[in-house]
Formats: sequence, structure tokens, C-alpha cells
Amino acid sequence: MHLETPRLLVRPYREADLDDFHAIFSDPLVMAECEPPFDRAASRKWLAYFIEHPIAFGVVEKQSGRLIGHALFKQLPGEQDGIWEIGWIYNRAFWRKGYAYEAARAQIDHGFAHLNLHKVCAETIDPVKSVRLMEKLGMQQEGVFRRHVKNPVTGRWADLYWYAVLNPAMQAT
Repeated sequence: MHLETPRLLVRPYREADLDDFHAIFSDPLVMAECEPPFDRAASRKWLAYFIEHPIAFGVVEKQSGRLIGHALFKQLPGEQDGIWEIGWIYNRAFWRKGYAYEAARAQIDHGFAHLNLHKVCAETIDPVKSVRLMEKLGMQQEGVFRRHVKNPVTGRWADLYWYAVLNPAMQAT
């Protein structure tokens, strides 16, 4: 998948992305509600995985040419064809600039227009930042799994928020 927005490129990962990839995934604040921060070996391993299995893509700021984000976009395992999952993780220096919305909007639009997806889903334990973005993307809450996962930092049980958006062209059928 190669997508272009006014400020971003969403493209397959490359080996040259390792330093920027590691900067994102090694930051404890960025990873606070995902999983423990990666060491360099884990970053190398996961980048290689995403290069070989393109279920996530690099988000590049066009102006700087720098990899600033990670954009998950894949068939949701165990679900019907056409039900995909979206997710995002961004370098903290690029938070609150609209980049996550811009890339996710392009992915969702591409999925509906070109992949004929029925539904795009997302999950989070972050009831503030991620939920706000999901709602801005037009996603609706489909459920809250109470105390469903452990927060990787605190070790405490956390609610898992599940959101989704339906393909507008398919809503009438």
C-alpha cells in the first residue's frame, strides 16, 4: 500500500527506517498503553517482520522525509473478509499535529474505495487520546470490554475500548 496525503506518505517499511522506527517504539511514553518499550534488537526484529509481512506501514512526513509513525492496517484475524483493523503509533515529537488523523483517514478511505472493505475496527486502552481520534474518524463505540487487558506499564487491569466504522456505501445493504 502506498498512500499520499497533503503532508504524508504511507508506505511499506524499509530497512533504512530502523533508527526512526526504534525512536518511536523505544519511547516509554509512546508505548505506555501498548506494550513495554522495545530495545534495539526488538525494533530490528519487528521492522523485519513488517517488511516481510506488510500489515503495518511507515508514515513519512513529506517535508522532512522522516519516518514519524506506524500505521497498522490489516484483515482482522478470525473475522469475515472485509473486516479490517487499523492502528497507529507516532513519535511523540509529532503528536497533536493531525498526522495520525490524516494517515488513518487516508487508510480508511482507501480501504472502502479500493479494497471494498465492509468495516474498519480499532481498539485501545487509552480512553482519551485514542478514543477521541477514533470518534473524529467517524468510528462509533461498539463495546467496552471491562478490565479485559493488563496495562503494560502499571500491570493493572484496564478496560478495552472497541470502535468501528462501516463503509458508507454498504450501510444500506
